[in-house]
Amino acid sequence: MTTQFACHHCTSSLLGKKYILQNDSPYCVSCYDRIFANYCEACKEPIESDSKDLCYQGRHWHEACFRCSKCYHSLVENPFAAKDERLLCTECYSNECSSKCFHCKRTIMPGSRKMEFKGNYWHETCFVCEYCRQPIGTKPLISRETGNCCVPCFEKEFAQYCNSCKKMITSGGITFHDQLWHKECFLCSGCKKELCEEEFMSRDDYPFCLDCYNRLYAKRCAACAQPITGLRGAKFICFQDRQWHSECFNCGKCSASLVGEGFLTQNTEIFCRKCGSGVDSDI
Repeated sequence: MTTQFACHHCTSSLLGKKYILQNDSPYCVSCYDRIFANYCEACKEPIESDSKDLCYQGRHWHEACFRCSKCYHSLVENPFAAKDERLLCTECYSNECSSKCFHCKRTIMPGSRKMEFKGNYWHETCFVCEYCRQPIGTKPLISRETGNCCVPCFEKEFAQYCNSCKKMITSGGITFHDQLWHKECFLCSGCKKELCEEEFMSRDDYPFCLDCYNRLYAKRCAACAQPITGLRGAKFICFQDRQWHSECFNCGKCSASLVGEGFLTQNTEIFCRKCGSGVDSDI
């Protein structure tokens, strides 16, 4: 006695008919397509057993429906990329999504290596030193207005060195008496305080902070005894071996300013002509 060979679902005889095994059970083509067929993402129709089922990230397409969503060229056996669940050929993806090279302005194709620097992108072969034209890659570089420069070329072409530590100055720096310093190396010759954002004075070609200069070298006003620095265009008066701030150069009796006026002296006192009349003058 022969056991009937039938469809696992509809029990129709499969003798002499085409069938498909699923989990070791036979199904007629009609039942298989109705139960197991995937639906195409493009046309929404079932992908029947006599059609090729193309799968990508859990989604399915008929072979004829597997196309670029922008130009509609077939993606079968061609490279493609996904963007917001759309499939795009590499050309459409590049035109729509890829970065443009800052140097050659051409698209940086998907899958190719790109370099990023200061918010811009380059092809790896375009990101080169402006002098030796060698690719910089991930090596240290110096950025200039005209382009990027590898460290060896920068040292050869432009390097300036700190007058204090003798190391290269790559950016910024302070110039004093035609010599360069790193900001952190430009120090007061007295107390060694950084002077890069401080007012300072010079003595014998050495920089000093105001405190050190006033303590060591500044002349004192004959009236207020405070140092006379001459900073910010401040004026002062010299007479014989004495100095005054311009605002301190006043008559010792009536306190009138003597700047630009005639005056008389007696011992260490100075007087206007009116207050000094009748006083024996030292001059």
